[in-house]
Amino acid sequence: MKIYNIVLTLILFCAYNASFGQPIFPDDGVVFNDNIVSRVDITINPDTLEWLYDNVESYQEFHATFLFTTDGVIETVENIGFRLRGNTSRYSGKKSFKVSFNTFEPGRKWHGLEKMNLNGEHNDPSVSRSKICWDLLKDFGIAAPRSNHVELYINGNYHGLYLNVEHIDEEFVESRFGNKDGNLYKCLYPADLDFMGSNPELYKENLYGRRTYDLKTNTAYDDYSDLAHFIDVLNNTTPGNDFICEMEKVFNIYDYLKIIVIDIYTANWDGYIYNKNNFYLYHNTETGKFEYINYDMDNTLGIDWMGKDWATRDVYDWEQHGDNVRPLYTRIMANPELKDQYSVYFRQFLEQIIDSDINNRINALRDKIAPYIINDPFYPLDYGFSYSDFISSFEESFGAHVKYGIKPYLADRKTSALSQLSNPDMKPVIKYIKHGHPLPGEDLWVNAFIEDEDTNPEVKISYTLNGGALQNVLMYDDGNHEDGSQNDGFYGGVIYNVEMNSSIAFRVKAIDQFGQVSALPCDPIIIEFYPSEDPDLVINEFMASNLTTVADEFDEFDDWIEIFNKGTESVWLGDKFLSDNISNPDKWQFPDITLAPGDFVLIWADSDTDQGPLHTNFKLSASGEEIGIFDSESTAFFPLDTLSFGEQQTDISYGLITDGNTPWVFFNDPTPGSSNQWQSIKNNSGFNALLKLYPNPVHDGNVYLSEKRDYTIFNALGKRIYSGFDSNCFSTEGFDKGIYALVTKKGESLKFVVR
Repeated sequence: MKIYNIVLTLILFCAYNASFGQPIFPDDGVVFNDNIVSRVDITINPDTLEWLYDNVESYQEFHATFLFTTDGVIETVENIGFRLRGNTSRYSGKKSFKVSFNTFEPGRKWHGLEKMNLNGEHNDPSVSRSKICWDLLKDFGIAAPRSNHVELYINGNYHGLYLNVEHIDEEFVESRFGNKDGNLYKCLYPADLDFMGSNPELYKENLYGRRTYDLKTNTAYDDYSDLAHFIDVLNNTTPGNDFICEMEKVFNIYDYLKIIVIDIYTANWDGYIYNKNNFYLYHNTETGKFEYINYDMDNTLGIDWMGKDWATRDVYDWEQHGDNVRPLYTRIMANPELKDQYSVYFRQFLEQIIDSDINNRINALRDKIAPYIINDPFYPLDYGFSYSDFISSFEESFGAHVKYGIKPYLADRKTSALSQLSNPDMKPVIKYIKHGHPLPGEDLWVNAFIEDEDTNPEVKISYTLNGGALQNVLMYDDGNHEDGSQNDGFYGGVIYNVEMNSSIAFRVKAIDQFGQVSALPCDPIIIEFYPSEDPDLVINEFMASNLTTVADEFDEFDDWIEIFNKGTESVWLGDKFLSDNISNPDKWQFPDITLAPGDFVLIWADSDTDQGPLHTNFKLSASGEEIGIFDSESTAFFPLDTLSFGEQQTDISYGLITDGNTPWVFFNDPTPGSSNQWQSIKNNSGFNALLKLYPNPVHDGNVYLSEKRDYTIFNALGKRIYSGFDSNCFSTEGFDKGIYALVTKKGESLKFVVR
């Protein structure tokens, strides 16, 4: 069959990195309900609790029971893991704790979470600084952990007011960026991002008993090549426009400018810019870019251990001097265009976020948590804090390491920053560029997020067709041009009726009323249409929540995807790919197998490639996501078959009603690795249901009928496997795994499964 493939290429860069995804902001939900102070109860063996307090450096987790109470909701989780957490806080009187829902119950999540961080905030008399900082990040459109205050009881004893902070792991990055298969690095002192060489192994340095750049996902591969490349680009790209163009390919640079603003405004000196510490880097596989994620923000808003006045420090010269450089900060600030954008962002933050209502919000937070401070027995242990210190900490300094009250710090930092900031005209910022994947004759849509002081810049798709003259299509933020909602900052436009055998090269261009112009990406996105042979592979059936239906060769009930060759020729799968993220097509490569016409192959989506060639490096989400089969790299991973699906039910599969043919339907009787046609064969042993078959499923053994019959056994392809005469027993030895039908001479039919 002759059809036309779409080749997506980004000149001098990898295909599909042209799709730039904005962060997602999940609801607070039950766990992070910020309207009240929730309650956490931990029940643990008293001797174990005593051991934890006596062995503060241990990371050993112990069995405990977890009970959560909030706003009329009471939930209990048995058999959780419980341990101390933190660094210096391990030696404090008021300790911090880690709750793990999946340590002793692998794969278990509670409200989508695997971990919970209960932070004592022992340095902070307000127990509020981290909470305020996390909220400011979210208010400014930055992906940050959710947080709320909880009261903690252990074995019925009140341990005080704690801050519940969302754990940064694969669940976090998936909820913010829509994928979790990229590398997530936890970066601790001295993580300066300085170039050590092109060899990825150099960045696995081990200091203080752990890696400086500690890989938290994909640990079986332990591949640091993406981090090494990012650090190489950061340090070794020539200054000027080249720096912006090259960095923009590998790093979400514009959102990081906003993070710099918040780090400097809140005086987060224990982060990257000053102390080379406390941040995560996530390689977002949808965009190909690294995302910067803040971590541990308790030493902020006037807390100081170094004798600095953080409220007046120069907003353009904030890093620590006298030791190694911090290129992610210094090289950005050395670039005039990025420095101007930073300046404008800083003013926007002060005027829009740090507004006249912030003191009212802080007062409301104080009043909400105050009753839980009064009887907190651990609150005074480290610095002698009292309830009156708590109340005054919002207005006055405590002395020692608390040099400012929170509200005076916010006011003084704002006044000082405004006196230092320049007032440039920023170029329009273009972020999160996305485009469609049309077939020849269809329309190509493009959208992007635009930020500028000008509330109505002119935005266009600037493109060439077949290398000809430059053309422009206007983009709108009106809700009618593939742009999302009206006035949401996203602009969209459409190039209509893209013809076959044509090539389109485009960028997004924005012009403000002051004549400032931006165009991204620096190297145009190229879309070419050319004829190619397309194998007829389809996603035939899948299950995203397999509890009892079918087990793999390790007797594990994992997600599965069934691929069917509906064509007339055999297809070699070795150069093709399967993915649960359409924007990341080469996520998992098929093994060296050939699929004959009409044959099926069952793939285990279990994120466990060590179990064999048919086990992928991703899992499916029962709440809904994507699946795609993609052709070889030579066709720019042309999509052979793609599917977006919604919420799935346990042990009910979703598949094509007949092999290779729509519509999609739910199957109460799944047929993994075999024909969906057998869905039409119902178990029918007669009106009185006299004939029974057992056991079902069966593992390479004897199958018994409740009565003797003449019968024939067919596999899922309709091929006769075995015949019995006046018999009530047969052996499945030599049967392949799959679905079978037993049909008697009387017309009775029974299905059974061989595992």
